[in-house]
Amino acid sequence: MTLTTTTAAQQDQHGNPIRGDRAAVALYDEAIDAFLPFKPAVVDLATTLSTERPEVAMGHALVAYLHLMSSEHRDVEVAVAAHQAMSTCELGEREQAHRRAIGEWIRGRWHAAADALDDLLLRWPTDLLALQIGHQLDFFLGDAQNLRDRVGRSLSAIAGHPHHGFVLGMQAFGLEESGHHEAAEDAGMAALDAHPDDVWAIHAVAHAHEMRGKVAEGVDLYESRVPDWGSGNLFTVHNWWHLALFKLEQGDLEGVLDIYDAEVHHQGSDGVALEMLDASALLWRLHLDGTDVGDRWAPLADAWTAADGAPWYAFNDLHAAMAYVGAGRLGDARRVVDRLASYVAEDEGGSNLMMTAEVGLPATRAVVAFAEGRWDDAVAELAPRRRWFNRFGGSHAQRDVLQRTLLEAAVRGGQHDLARTLVSERLAVRPTSAYARAQSTRLP
Repeated sequence: MTLTTTTAAQQDQHGNPIRGDRAAVALYDEAIDAFLPFKPAVVDLATTLSTERPEVAMGHALVAYLHLMSSEHRDVEVAVAAHQAMSTCELGEREQAHRRAIGEWIRGRWHAAADALDDLLLRWPTDLLALQIGHQLDFFLGDAQNLRDRVGRSLSAIAGHPHHGFVLGMQAFGLEESGHHEAAEDAGMAALDAHPDDVWAIHAVAHAHEMRGKVAEGVDLYESRVPDWGSGNLFTVHNWWHLALFKLEQGDLEGVLDIYDAEVHHQGSDGVALEMLDASALLWRLHLDGTDVGDRWAPLADAWTAADGAPWYAFNDLHAAMAYVGAGRLGDARRVVDRLASYVAEDEGGSNLMMTAEVGLPATRAVVAFAEGRWDDAVAELAPRRRWFNRFGGSHAQRDVLQRTLLEAAVRGGQHDLARTLVSERLAVRPTSAYARAQSTRLP
């Protein structure tokens, strides 16, 4: 049932229709101001808008999106409540479009939610909430083409607005994931010129450096700008993770572990999946290289145990299994495999079912096989699927953990022809890669 009182339609700062009085719209605009640079204040502002002005549908929409962005099943309940609250509000066409997108995501139809936001942006290309959320969905789904093109479709419409720089930062990441590395660097640096605290843009430029093996440039990019990105935002851990990857390529193991302990995972960590998967991915790379990481695996495995393990996003399940393997808890890792296998067999549909069946489950089986020294089994799980690892989400840099696992299993299993071609492939893209050259010396 909708409210019978009529709320005048206003416009937000980007010229989009929004139901609510001027004070409520100003609060919504303030929340978007915080959301674009991933400032934690967006959470409090969204909560305030949804609780103090429950008649404003876009406040509930923002709450729903923020919880869905966590990629964790335990946050879906809050999103469901916010979605339901929208039905009690007076909804304009834009609000209805957001409610449809949220409803699809809640039902596990991540691709349909992304499509719904594409449709919304056709009519309201300057809706930066829809653009930023759609961009994140494209990232979660590994959709490199739409990471680039969704932003490209809105870029000219937002030209001249002070937020244009943040859209350039999104464009930079889409360009990088689509292989346009030089253009990505240009767009990302232009975004940083406009907003030095654009943590998504600096992350995009870091990706562009990583994909070309420009390690020293990546380290300098981050270390010269720490005050802009190193704390006080919702993307802090992931950017520190990227700096740790550059240091790993340089062979600075002490620097890698210092970053892990201070910034990636420690006693004060929030225990959210998007940060824990960075921790798992970093320690797993060290594990593949035979580096002793001391007692760091055990608390990370405990943190994954405390999370909601219900299948919701296959990318998280894989990284939970890595933590269990690293901690020597093979029984827990096997239980992740069993849970995912049952989930696939039940075949209830949805995007995550596809992501799990095509990549998530085989990759998790490969991690367990690797732990058990079944090198050929690990290769058999990963090698046939390596061309579509993107189907279960993440970025090229994140999915590289599977490429490294495949290469290491091939080396240890004596599949030297495969290992040699994998090394050659890496060097063709990154001729200066210290990691690839080190692997080549291990082959006869």
